[in-house]
Amino acid sequence: MELVVSQAAWSCFRQEWGYRDGERIRIFVRYISGGTEPYGFGIMKDEPIDPAVMVEDNRLAFYMENKDIWFLDQRKLTVDCQNGDIVFQVG
Repeated sequence: MELVVSQAAWSCFRQEWGYRDGERIRIFVRYISGGTEPYGFGIMKDEPIDPAVMVEDNRLAFYMENKDIWFLDQRKLTVDCQNGDIVFQVG
């Protein structure tokens, strides 16, 4: 399991979303619908309790808790920003 955050995403979270150095951003799995892929990702400011993976850059950090990594099943999660929108890519 690998967590990658693009430079565009780092910039977007700081400049457009107003996150500041020292803040922690939790990525979690959530139920979104009953369609072909019923689960997606959510984000929130939070402090790690049992982090499985964490990526830090200049004191801003993204992480996923152990209880949420089941969804990735050893795949890589890339967090990106495209046209001001946060995009999650699993591969």
